[in-house]
Amino acid sequence: MNKSVLISGAGVAGSTLAYWLAREGFTVTVAERAAGQRSSGNPVDVKGPALEVVEQMGIAPRLRAAATAVRRIAFLDGAGNERASMNLNSIQGSADGREIEIARADLAAALLATAQDEAEIRWNDTITGLTQRADGVEVTFEHGAPARFDLVVGADGLHSGVRRLTFGPEQEFIRHMGMFVATLPVDRTLAGAHAVAMYNAPGRSFSVHPAHGIPLAAFIFRHAPVPGFDPRDPAAHKRLVTETYRGRLGMFEDFLDQVADAEDMYFDSVSQVRLPSWTNGRVSLIGDAASSLSLFGDGSTLAIAAAHTLAEELARTPDDQSAALRRYERRHRTLVKPKQRGFILASQLLVPRSRTAIVLRNTAVRAFAH
Repeated sequence: MNKSVLISGAGVAGSTLAYWLAREGFTVTVAERAAGQRSSGNPVDVKGPALEVVEQMGIAPRLRAAATAVRRIAFLDGAGNERASMNLNSIQGSADGREIEIARADLAAALLATAQDEAEIRWNDTITGLTQRADGVEVTFEHGAPARFDLVVGADGLHSGVRRLTFGPEQEFIRHMGMFVATLPVDRTLAGAHAVAMYNAPGRSFSVHPAHGIPLAAFIFRHAPVPGFDPRDPAAHKRLVTETYRGRLGMFEDFLDQVADAEDMYFDSVSQVRLPSWTNGRVSLIGDAASSLSLFGDGSTLAIAAAHTLAEELARTPDDQSAALRRYERRHRTLVKPKQRGFILASQLLVPRSRTAIVLRNTAVRAFAH
């Protein structure tokens, strides 16, 4: 086999796919727009079908060593007093206790470490053009020389350039869910090493997760779509977070100073991606580019599972790529579909719209705890 595959994006989905395709004998190139890995991003879960994949990759021990030790979420008021708490194991723990919660940056780093020994990684480069031919895809890059590949896979996230070039403008496929999220490393925890601390104002959530020794703050807030929103304008992102939270954070107001000083803050709209098909000829999509599930849909677990499924199907019939891509999509959609239904309940729990809703949420959490 000497099939060549270009993957756009060196994140969770792209790195996992690169590893498995290379192991199956494909020649793999990964193009990543960023100059290096980012340090921000919410803690994510690796569970269910993804657990078996990372165990087969040999990185489960590394992930467990970097895993968080969070046991509960504490809901605080503006003075820092705890108003309610919830045992996280009671609502999200797996039956056998094997699932792993880990900072997204640590997960991506572990996956990339396995992939870069198997595939060529091109940092600071991105795809600018895709022309499909009978024998492959002609690709142009922002910096690199043009090249031909047998298959191109977009693993480049919510604002996928591959999806735009192949399927059309993103507004045709992205549904804004009425919220934005910002995450960044911060200098301290608020409820110790084993608890997520969360403070709510109407339509706004601020939380600090202890992670694995480097606390991560998350600002999640309800907001209408921003006209002309640019996902690569950090100054505008910081300004929107500051304007939304200024005067509404109680004793946590000083965290806005850390937003202003952040060198690597993740910021984006909370959105869902829905496409009738993830494949167009010799171009296919994976992870958030194909089916973003926003904050509450096990996106990293599904990205790992999707990458393994895609590699498995391509290896099964390397000379019938179309059939392999159809099987990949049919199999993986059965995992994605149920996860796209849980947004409303999760958003009401984490980002109540009013002070009354916050009080009702806290009351319900206390009742559940008892």
